[in-house]
Amino acid sequence: MSDTGTETEAGARPGPGVPLLPAPAAPREAGGGEPPRLGSFLARAAAATAVLTVLGAALGLVRDQAIARYFGASDASDAFLIAWTVPEMAATLLIEDGMALLLVPAFSLALSRRDATAGAGAGAGKGTTVGVADAEVPDPVRELVAATLPRLFLLLSGGAALLIAGAPWVVGVLAPGLADPRLAVDCTRLTAVTVLTFGITGYFSAALRAHRSFLPPAGVYVAYNAGIIGTTLALHAVWGVRAAAAGVALGSVLMILTQLPVFLRFVPLRRPRPRRFGRRAARTAPPLGFAVLAPVILFVVSRQSQVLVERFLASTLPAGAISHLNYAQKVAQLPMVLSLMICTVTFPVVARAMAAGEREKARLRVERDLALAGTVVLLGTAVVLGYAPQIIEVLFQRGAFDASDTGSTAQVMRVYALGLLGHCLVGALSRPFFSSGRPTWFPAFAMGTGLVVTTGAGYALTYRFGVDGIATANALGISTTALLLLMGLGTRVVPIRARSVAFSLGRLAGASLAAGAAGWACAPLVPDPVLSLAAGCLLVPAVFFLTGLALRSPELASLLVPIRRRFLDGR
Repeated sequence: MSDTGTETEAGARPGPGVPLLPAPAAPREAGGGEPPRLGSFLARAAAATAVLTVLGAALGLVRDQAIARYFGASDASDAFLIAWTVPEMAATLLIEDGMALLLVPAFSLALSRRDATAGAGAGAGKGTTVGVADAEVPDPVRELVAATLPRLFLLLSGGAALLIAGAPWVVGVLAPGLADPRLAVDCTRLTAVTVLTFGITGYFSAALRAHRSFLPPAGVYVAYNAGIIGTTLALHAVWGVRAAAAGVALGSVLMILTQLPVFLRFVPLRRPRPRRFGRRAARTAPPLGFAVLAPVILFVVSRQSQVLVERFLASTLPAGAISHLNYAQKVAQLPMVLSLMICTVTFPVVARAMAAGEREKARLRVERDLALAGTVVLLGTAVVLGYAPQIIEVLFQRGAFDASDTGSTAQVMRVYALGLLGHCLVGALSRPFFSSGRPTWFPAFAMGTGLVVTTGAGYALTYRFGVDGIATANALGISTTALLLLMGLGTRVVPIRARSVAFSLGRLAGASLAAGAAGWACAPLVPDPVLSLAAGCLLVPAVFFLTGLALRSPELASLLVPIRRRFLDGR
């Protein structure tokens, strides 16, 4: 991942033809971009995170394959997926978005204050006159942990206990159409522990990412899915689908253990001997009051509520509808997950830049992230559009999951793919809004508007088009949110070039549609699904790249620069 860039004259706002993904060897303006060593570190961190993300996603597919093999698309799998709503909500709120959006900026600010304190101490040690008696200066990072972690533990423990007690009511609200909710209630009680364990996992992940330690947070889903797979394989014959729900609980504990040793190394729980210098700082931990918490929580809950709307509507359809939606969504969103790892790695950099008031550096970083993430997710979208039946057949068609399930799931997955860019942009654009650690309600407004669109379109389309209507409503709602966030970011937080971003993503979207259409036409020509999919992994990227060049996509054109230079150097 390159961290260099080109700029126009000072103060100019480039038009839509200016590349958002700069050429790798372009010179960096003074004061713009990251130092080379930081850029190299981010590239290595993104690569390592990608490996662990892919491994975790692969184990997630194995997990879904095991559930599909043993339970198919049935009442049992529907019951598990109703209970799965709890960890899905908890993961979004406590690991992937909510906790990160709150605590990465808070830890980044605490680290900045620690660095400033250390600098003041070094100055005092060299003979700087401070004018006051030396006094203890507490560590801002340790103060932040002491002020937040115990309270968080108590709050989440109470939430998990309430969810266990109220599981019948929760299932009744989520899926009122279930004929027999008892199995779903049992599974919900088993998965309720994730309210606590995911919260601690998310807290550790935010702290480690702010310290620029990315490998343990990236590995948590490897441990999580390994726990689910092992428990399902070992106990499915005895407990049925309850074994998968117990695996969710076990896997969530493994997520904590994966990060605990590194967290204790960076943030020791024992109070260290305080250093003495400078003016006494009574409180150095960044504040995390209701004004900061409420907008993030409302945004994340509104985002995850799209899943609740889908499950609610699908519960009124024939058995298996929820399962078809789940399998389609899990596979279709893999490109989005891979694209957002870029923003996950760079989010602490944006937060530190915003804390230091370096808005131009934040703008460059955000625009690069949008270009990189958009390229990855739209290439993945093309593969999903072209080869959805082959993907589902290779991954799931065995045991209780038959050819009819493959056809239904693949059709839904193609519809879901139309909203992948919107999902990617919502994840990428929401981070800069919260990077300063200050209250901002615009993301919650945008997400709430998208939820209204999803709900209205879902009610209008479901009873006529079934699960396809639900997936269409999802794509419409999330795309509405993404458009609002893109228009609002440049005027409220980071002055990105929204028009240029939109034009560049539009060119990439055109290349994605062309590549997807080529794959759709060519996929049936190879009868064997594995060989057809292998051919598609060559065909789709080639058509995507060539079409992007024909549409003059600056992001794809910039990828030719190193090839041209190497060719010229070879001559």
